[in-house]
Amino acid sequence: MSGRTVGIVGLGLIGGSMAKAYKRAGDRVLGIDKDMITCDYAALAGAVDGTLTDDTIEECDVLFIAITPAAAIDWLKAHAHLLAGCGLVIDCCGNKRAICETGFALAAEHGFTFLGGHPMAGRQFGGFKNSEEGLFDGALFALVPEDPNEIFLLAKAESLLKDAGFTRFSVMTAEQHDRIIAFTSQMAHLVSNAYVKSDTAMMIDGARVSGGAFRDMTRVAFLDERMWTALFLENRDNLLTELDDLLEELLRYQKALQEEDRETLMELLREGKERKLEVEKHVLK
Repeated sequence: MSGRTVGIVGLGLIGGSMAKAYKRAGDRVLGIDKDMITCDYAALAGAVDGTLTDDTIEECDVLFIAITPAAAIDWLKAHAHLLAGCGLVIDCCGNKRAICETGFALAAEHGFTFLGGHPMAGRQFGGFKNSEEGLFDGALFALVPEDPNEIFLLAKAESLLKDAGFTRFSVMTAEQHDRIIAFTSQMAHLVSNAYVKSDTAMMIDGARVSGGAFRDMTRVAFLDERMWTALFLENRDNLLTELDDLLEELLRYQKALQEEDRETLMELLREGKERKLEVEKHVLK
């Protein structure tokens, strides 16, 4: 037993998995969710030891806010005056600019420590019922501090997060995070969701004429439309830039096909293959 108390706002897939991971680590976990049935179920499942209330917030050594960015901002504004006694407040939102701007300002005003964060792990299906204690084992956690030179704060956060299973950490600004996430995650979900709408998808006869490429391309098409709409719109500037670039590139392929331009099509495919190798070397270096 570590003797720590971990608070969690939101007991969906991410918050529920956080609760189970910290219970596995021997911590005391206090949780709250807008759905009281979820709260009761989390307690029955042994994922939480009690309810996170206005009176127990100050008992938390670390408090995670695992709800949508807009809801997280509202929660912070409503509870900022209670957070001075809390050890560390970390949000787990999919976009970072808006929540970090609010969090840093409220932290300075009310005397608590806020750190932007994003656990880079998930599953196809959300909700507490799909949460699991090992969801974050070996996963990366993106950290967004107000000052990247706050090495002691970052070291403290990494130590706390390792108990949930995270082994890799990346420190960046909110602007860097939102630009990167627009490409690595949000575009992938958007393209997958649009790709699977082809009428041809309904003509596939079992698995005989579809392989790994089809499964890979459609894996993230099944999504929570409310959550992803909010994320897309909040990060629309970065997402539109990526979408414009993709559409421009796709038009080059379309033109080559229309004109039966073999050499151009081969060149486009070669460019993509070589960029894939460059990206792998950069990411895995």
